[in-house]
Amino acid sequence: MPSYPDTQLLIDGTWGPAKGGRTIPVLDPATEEQIGTVAWAGTEDLDAALAAADRGFRTWAAVSAFERSKMMRKAADLLRARADDIAVMMTREQGKPVAQSKVEVMGAADTIDWFAEEARRTYGQIIPARAPGVTQMTVKLPVGPVAAFTPWNFPINQVVRKLSAALAAGCSIIVKAPEETPASPAEMIRCFVDAGVPAGVIGLVYGVPAEISEYLIKHPVIRKVTFTGSTPVGKLLASMAGQHMKRATMELGGHAPVIVTADADIDAAIATMATHKFRNAGQVCVSPTRFLIEDAVADRFIDGFTEAAKAIKVGPGMDADSMMGPLANDRRIPALEGLINDAVDHGARLTTGGKRIGNKGWFFEPTVLADVPVKAKIMNDEPFGPVAVINRFTSLDEAIAEANRLPFGLAAYGWTGSAEAADRMAYEVEAGMTTINHLGLALPEVPFGGIKDSGYGTEGGSEAIEAYLDTRFVTRAR
Repeated sequence: MPSYPDTQLLIDGTWGPAKGGRTIPVLDPATEEQIGTVAWAGTEDLDAALAAADRGFRTWAAVSAFERSKMMRKAADLLRARADDIAVMMTREQGKPVAQSKVEVMGAADTIDWFAEEARRTYGQIIPARAPGVTQMTVKLPVGPVAAFTPWNFPINQVVRKLSAALAAGCSIIVKAPEETPASPAEMIRCFVDAGVPAGVIGLVYGVPAEISEYLIKHPVIRKVTFTGSTPVGKLLASMAGQHMKRATMELGGHAPVIVTADADIDAAIATMATHKFRNAGQVCVSPTRFLIEDAVADRFIDGFTEAAKAIKVGPGMDADSMMGPLANDRRIPALEGLINDAVDHGARLTTGGKRIGNKGWFFEPTVLADVPVKAKIMNDEPFGPVAVINRFTSLDEAIAEANRLPFGLAAYGWTGSAEAADRMAYEVEAGMTTINHLGLALPEVPFGGIKDSGYGTEGGSEAIEAYLDTRFVTRAR
């Protein structure tokens, strides 16, 4: 097993401690023991990172798209070669099973490759002119230095989308990565440094999130802000960016509905959705949470999903047979217990789970609640944990109305044998991403983002790079 490193800052191409020497402890969620530290950036460090990003932008924007693409592809190859060691680091700091960590690392390499190709396709256009001898054209140019803020649930995945899009467009970027899970994103960024990305193009800092976000977003060097996290924090950062007329991409919270009609493949729906629900201990922004099952098959679905939850092997992420690791931090346990107890107090049935496992490590039972009243908190607040809520519906109108009741609109799921029902789910459910009869989310080549209170902008697909580019118009007469 590779040793867990003390994570340092990356400023102007150099890895090092914070100028003030401060650090933050990093804990293993499976043992609650300290496994390392991460450098705690102060104002001096942020000023140095901003100055470097300003210089780095001018350097990187002048590098051809072809050369940027080649360096990014090299970084992806390095990441694949180092995937085993990085996956172990991620599991030790985040808790998820090491096989899931490796999938995340390898998926990140695919994302880098995708954006490396997009770097060479930032096309402008020629617009037919009204007068002879006039050329009208648009060109796409990088928006400028980027400030990126990322969460702990997918330490690499959430960084790589922002980093790759920024670099592909020709922007420099300062990443404020998560203090709970610092080593794995640092090692991913090391792959870019080792691939030859010039000093100053990528900065990496850690510290107090509110202090760093307020300092970076307001600073005149920063021209673009991108954030993944909770809706309340996202609204705050978006308003701050708006006050300074800075472009922003917000990938925020969800409370994903799952609509299952009576003519669906119920066994496939149970197997697929149970695996997806308890992946990463349910700490996933697109995790299926509010299950809406047609009356005729509701009891069968509840029984089958409950048995699938009971079959989940919970244990340390480093154990080969673990299917679900611990929660990532101790804050999640009382939060989940409160939501579950409130649901039961409102009349919900607890069919399995509901409690912490043991007293060492932040392990929690896979949990299923059935027949939960709408007024229960868990029907309105994202649990962000291994808890599924299963309710019944009698008509598709009723199910769609419940799916759209909340202000969130990130992901939605549908299972049906009816083409008409599938069409209605696709067009009437208010979500940035809807997947029907399979799991089709989060591939590099497809959009990833929400609507309503789940944010705006996309971090995947051909549109993702546009948020890092200015479209400029040039007209010229001979």
